[in-house]
Amino acid sequence: MSLDAIKELREQTNCGIIDCKKALAEAKGDIEKAKALLREKGLQMALKKASRVAHEGRVEAYIHHGNKIGVIVEINCETDFVARNEAFIAFSKDLAMHIAAMSPKYVRKDDVPAAVLEAEADKDAFIKAAVLLEQAFVKDASKSIQDLLNELVAKIGENIVVGRFVRYKVGE
Repeated sequence: MSLDAIKELREQTNCGIIDCKKALAEAKGDIEKAKALLREKGLQMALKKASRVAHEGRVEAYIHHGNKIGVIVEINCETDFVARNEAFIAFSKDLAMHIAAMSPKYVRKDDVPAAVLEAEADKDAFIKAAVLLEQAFVKDASKSIQDLLNELVAKIGENIVVGRFVRYKVGE
């Protein structure tokens, strides 16, 4: 396992050097397998932290070019220190822009009323289109918003929750 491989994995995942080194060792030098291991570790960490209270955070506003679409989104975390973290701020800005572009209706699957879901012929397709956390990220369709959130939780080490959002469009 070379330093170049560790550096490459770190650049691709934003994980710590020690985590990258351990993942590469476990994957016997295969960067793709190491990325998968780091993703799994991040998911496990996110699940462990999900029960912790997230009562701090930030409200992010985004106005799309031309001033026809605007978004306000609340993202919560455990401490005000994390709310000022560059990665947290970047995530909140990306999330607000994503909401403007993709127009989700609900934050999570549990928010969809049963009557609305029953009326849909293809429930899975509806959930992927209407639920924010299930949508493919507009900047990288290989990841869902939930994937990005899990990666951020793994990187920062705190529970992070998308609280709510409002999307305005002129004429709607």
